[in-house]
Amino acid sequence: DASGNVYVADSGNYTVRKITPGGVVSTLAGSAGLRGFADGTGAAARFYIPYAVTIDAQGNILVSDSANNTIRRITPAGVVTTFASTGILANKGSDDGTGTSANFNGPRSVAIDSSGNMYLADTYNSTIRKITSAGVVTTVAGSPGEAGSADGTGAAARFSLPSGLGVDSSGNVYVADTGNHVIRKMTPAGVVTTLAGSAGVSGSADGTGSAARFNSPLALTVDGSGNLYVADTYNQTIRKITSAGVVTTIAGTVGTTGTTDGTGAAAHFAYPQGLVLDGSGNLFVADTNGNTIRKITPAGVVTTFAGLAGVTGAVDGTGTAAEFHSPVGIAIDSSGNLYVADTINATIRKITSAAVVTTLAGNAGQTGTADGVGAYARFTSPTSVAVDSSGNLIVADLGNNLVRKVTASGTVSTLAGSLGNQGYANGAAGAARFNSPAGLAFDRLGNLFVADSGNNCIRKISPDGVVTNFGGSAVDVGTQFRDGYTNIARFSVPVGVAVDGSGNVFVGDSGNGVIRQISPGGVVSTLAGVAGTRG
Repeated sequence: DASGNVYVADSGNYTVRKITPGGVVSTLAGSAGLRGFADGTGAAARFYIPYAVTIDAQGNILVSDSANNTIRRITPAGVVTTFASTGILANKGSDDGTGTSANFNGPRSVAIDSSGNMYLADTYNSTIRKITSAGVVTTVAGSPGEAGSADGTGAAARFSLPSGLGVDSSGNVYVADTGNHVIRKMTPAGVVTTLAGSAGVSGSADGTGSAARFNSPLALTVDGSGNLYVADTYNQTIRKITSAGVVTTIAGTVGTTGTTDGTGAAAHFAYPQGLVLDGSGNLFVADTNGNTIRKITPAGVVTTFAGLAGVTGAVDGTGTAAEFHSPVGIAIDSSGNLYVADTINATIRKITSAAVVTTLAGNAGQTGTADGVGAYARFTSPTSVAVDSSGNLIVADLGNNLVRKVTASGTVSTLAGSLGNQGYANGAAGAARFNSPAGLAFDRLGNLFVADSGNNCIRKISPDGVVTNFGGSAVDVGTQFRDGYTNIARFSVPVGVAVDGSGNVFVGDSGNGVIRQISPGGVVSTLAGVAGTRG
């Protein structure tokens, strides 16, 4: 705002936060961990995945309350009211109107022009909406529910999951058109053109206009000179676009493979797969083909934390004295210990905060299905690990079609599935069946989600051990891709799964080459990529 305060849509906490220029953080509206819909002052208000914020000339904060499909307004005193749409979760739609007579479908980024008009990326409607200061909502570009990539004026234009917005001093609106991998420009008259990138073609090339390439850009902002800055999300880079459409990469490196330590773009990785953050913001990476565990500080400094680059082995030891063989999954416990699924070694390794590596369970090079303690247990191609609220380690034992449990003392038991029995069945513990489970993630309630890759499904294991199907079908082999409610959605070889603080489940849908999202309401959508199109 004009005083230099920063406002944050803290999506997973369902709150809007304020940070003063002195770094003092407070909660302006909402109550941490309590989602819902309610107007009120401060902690009495409720939000459901507030996604983005912007500030009007009077200092009011406008919030896209995404899962409530509404726009909220917060006064500087923290009084929350509903500015547009009804705030009823089920009342998603695309109707224009004034105030609560309008509705939206998964609104994301918001931006205000110099006249006080607010523009909204109505993501799941694939449209750009305009809301006047009086609350009048109109659709200014795109056609509700008709995704595409066409340039044109108003309803003749098409977008695909637009997510990020910015407005320049002339009133032009810029759109991170995520599903199309492009940046679009809309004039005040509603004329939509493609500023940079080529629709439907992902990549990472710098260049001018259509010669540039992006990979699922999610956010952007505009500076006072009209330059755009883009979070090119799946390229892991920050891009700059001049007003003439010249695209350059200002941070990060795409497509460079290696094992070099260094800062930012100077560092290289070799097929990194597993990621986990510690409480200090350090990122640990299972660098699979480098046979190492890497550490990235918040300042972007990359070092090798454990393992010896390019050397395969099973040696325990400290730091680079240890050896791994194709580590894939990585997790961290509340004490800062790392756990690694050392896949080809068929073992589970533990790494302390001092980088001391030991083998917690399994015996290097000896595959099998045995439960037991420490080296007496056997795994076959363990690929993913997760830590539960009690400090137990959960392992996706892909080659055995099991989900295993490892206690802090190294005692291994079978949590779900049946030894040697591949298939598909829901039920409690040993009655359930899996087919190459590959990815694991817990939600806040203790439910465990499993990417059951061979069954083309996402499974859910409740805290009491009951396995159910959460999305996809193991029997419908004729349809490999479909969005929609979980019972009709289809996946193809899902291998990775993650859960955010709001209960959204994200899926690496490997066979379709896309990233999918399953909302808390059970709706599957494609977040990034184009099914069947790789690049």
